[in-house]
Amino acid sequence: MRTSRRSALLAGFAALAVAATGGCATGGGKKAPAPTISSGAQAQVSGTVTIWSWDVAAKALKRLAPEFEAKHPGTKIDVVDIGYDNAYDKITVGLKSGSGLPDILQVEGPKMQSYIGTFPNGFYDLSTLAAQYKSQFNAAAWRTGSDDKGKVLALPWDIGPCGLFYRTDIFQQAGVDPASIKTWDDYVAAGVQIKEKTGKKLLVVDPTGDSTFGMMLQQEGQGYFKDGKVAVNTPEAVKAMTVMKQLSDKGLVDYEKGWDALVAATKDGKVATTPTAAWWSGTLTDEMKELQGKFSAMPLPAFTPGGIRTANNGGSLLSISAQSKNSATAWAFMQFALADSANQVSMLKNEGIFPAFDPALSDPYVTAPQDYYGGQTVFKTFADLAKDIQPVEYTGDYSKAGDLINDATTGVMQGGKDPKAALDSAAQQIASATGRQTVS
Repeated sequence: MRTSRRSALLAGFAALAVAATGGCATGGGKKAPAPTISSGAQAQVSGTVTIWSWDVAAKALKRLAPEFEAKHPGTKIDVVDIGYDNAYDKITVGLKSGSGLPDILQVEGPKMQSYIGTFPNGFYDLSTLAAQYKSQFNAAAWRTGSDDKGKVLALPWDIGPCGLFYRTDIFQQAGVDPASIKTWDDYVAAGVQIKEKTGKKLLVVDPTGDSTFGMMLQQEGQGYFKDGKVAVNTPEAVKAMTVMKQLSDKGLVDYEKGWDALVAATKDGKVATTPTAAWWSGTLTDEMKELQGKFSAMPLPAFTPGGIRTANNGGSLLSISAQSKNSATAWAFMQFALADSANQVSMLKNEGIFPAFDPALSDPYVTAPQDYYGGQTVFKTFADLAKDIQPVEYTGDYSKAGDLINDATTGVMQGGKDPKAALDSAAQQIASATGRQTVS
């Protein structure tokens, strides 16, 4: 689900082809057992499974739980909403201590990579069980649940294919044709025209933790790391940060701190666009009902004509804690919730959670016109874009790098620093903090 304070992520399953038996395990550096695989045996799907989740994700799982329980008499799915603000503190404490974790954990993609690097034995190895689904899930999302050797430790839930949400009325007032915006240069030029004609700014940036730079970088097929080395000052990164500086220098940015401020600025019409992920649609339809018919969406601007016009922002996975005593039922529920088109589409309809399960993206609901967007097929736009998301490299040091990159972004946009100089400095700081080399 969304990587903000609002963060928020087979039907008819009768029996597993293989059995996964639970076992106790510890976190930290001790070796934890993976599920024991017995070919041809029937899994014992029974008993209680506890899940830690939050916000709309928890709401979705609670809604699906009764159907699973009805299909499997004697099972109980206990979904605990632990709240986003405290989620990772609680999970980290459980992984460090080797106790106190539930059967299933919701974890966001980049954070899962950090946990895999720090607690490689804290989760069940799902490689054998999940292999049948690999080709059916979004490739970039699948990568976030796997280690560097391809071991699968979590199953993707949702993704955040990115596009450009925009106010159709403001564009019309400014005389800007959305179809004219094909590159980031076009986007900046449109922003200048919108500001001149309407007084509106182009986008909101949160100086305490913005994701726009990382989104742009993924467009270019790169993350903060490349082949294990720090890569935040590559030519691609400098190009992305230069666009950020142009937006700021031309007065097109509304600086707002926190999720609530972002929502308020959008609702009040302070900005004409929001370059972000598909899950933003859930916020628009839930919190800005009165603006129905005034929004649409299109692909992100590219860096070069004909270039990639999307990235990924957000997305969660479900993993089975190595401390689970009921891994067979936990795996059964994960399949039921995540590897089933009907259930994935129901979560898009009811909770705004965009599916990572590719077959769900062909569902008529996804491809149909949406009333909120004046009959535009907005979900189809994002479904088509999802195919172009570039898998990028994550490491256990992603969070450390992200903090330093945010400082660099603020220095460039609000402190007037040179993009390359700021990123060179950030690269050296990340290298020093992580012991990694920088890309030469």
